[in-house]
Amino acid sequence: MSNKKQVVIGLFGFGVVGEGIYHVINSTPSLDARIKRVCIKNPLKERAAPAELFTTNYDDLLNDEEINLIVELIDDADEAYKIVTRAFQKGKPVVSANKKLIAENLLELISLQEEHNVSFLYEAAVAGSIPIIRNLEEYFDNDLLQGVSGIINGSTNYILTRLAEGLTYPEALLEAQQKGFAESNPALDVEGFDPINKLTILLAHAYGIISKPTDHLRQGITRLHTKDAAYAAEKGLKIKLVAHAQKLSNGKVAAFVLPRFVKAESQLFNVSNEYNGLIVESKLADKQFFYGKGAGRYPTSSAVISDISAFSHHYQYEYKKLRRKERPALTHNFYLDVFVSFPAWTDVNKWDFEQVTEYHSTAERQYIRGIIHAEKLREATWFEDPSVSVIVQPDGVIEKEAIVAQSIKKVSLQLAGVGL
Repeated sequence: MSNKKQVVIGLFGFGVVGEGIYHVINSTPSLDARIKRVCIKNPLKERAAPAELFTTNYDDLLNDEEINLIVELIDDADEAYKIVTRAFQKGKPVVSANKKLIAENLLELISLQEEHNVSFLYEAAVAGSIPIIRNLEEYFDNDLLQGVSGIINGSTNYILTRLAEGLTYPEALLEAQQKGFAESNPALDVEGFDPINKLTILLAHAYGIISKPTDHLRQGITRLHTKDAAYAAEKGLKIKLVAHAQKLSNGKVAAFVLPRFVKAESQLFNVSNEYNGLIVESKLADKQFFYGKGAGRYPTSSAVISDISAFSHHYQYEYKKLRRKERPALTHNFYLDVFVSFPAWTDVNKWDFEQVTEYHSTAERQYIRGIIHAEKLREATWFEDPSVSVIVQPDGVIEKEAIVAQSIKKVSLQLAGVGL
């Protein structure tokens, strides 16, 4: 016999996703859920729901004893923090889609939910319609994960798809905004902040690593040049913004979000438009590929609805990997095989590279393909230069031992004659 509970929801936010949730719940009786109140910011805005449903007062939801689940779907991470922590203190479980809130405060939020014995579910915060968190929590709870890598931002993937099809960056961005895949202020997506928040969450569930978004190497897609796309096409590659976590031979984990060349044989090669794709690699199950829509009203809504349904069946994350005595540590002590393009040789310090394997020079653009230490790349002033693009090669992570074995450090620059 089912012990499913009826869900009475207090909803924060009635934007694209919030309104989608409202309509889905009202048209899905099998959920046995209803939205009692909705807290909104602007009471004057017309909405496709009865006026008596709405309030601007948090306490109308948080103090309502009948409401047994808070669903938080607002953009402001600071306000979301106040809502979620107060909900926990009131003994109310929470479903959230706010990846910035979760990535920046995960350890505290886990502690608070345990202190107040409430659940906190956030599948919608990571990969749209793909149920990756629950799979990492349940299916891969005892397997030895080698890596998690993929496309987890539908907005940038849509833009990159259209760039490869010949649109300019402004044209592709505008089209993404018109289709509802990108915000009017797209910086969180196109600068890589959104996927780095998501990667931070994934690391906790994949490896038990608690980190901050600022701990990780990050670059978005705004610096990519049309010549980069032409180079990729010439080599039979595609450029994707990839979030990557990989366990190294020393047991530590390398993690970053960077543009990456993807080979035709990779499952990520044909992940196009607003779709997301994730490859989970483990010792026992080998490679598993997850694919689904990652941007738009209904993909996110589907993940929120799934969490609401899971809550009704008393589900909560157990954070098994966080509770292990021995957990892998995050490291920046690894090397990357990268393709770097820039306007002039003076823009990039060539001596930052351990090895240069390829270089080109044209009137418009200069290129280096080489191996660089991740920490050196992170600290390089040119890495922050908006005119410089960095793209990781398909098999771009190289461990220190491989570099030492090759015995080809900076002398390779001299052999190549780059800038000398």
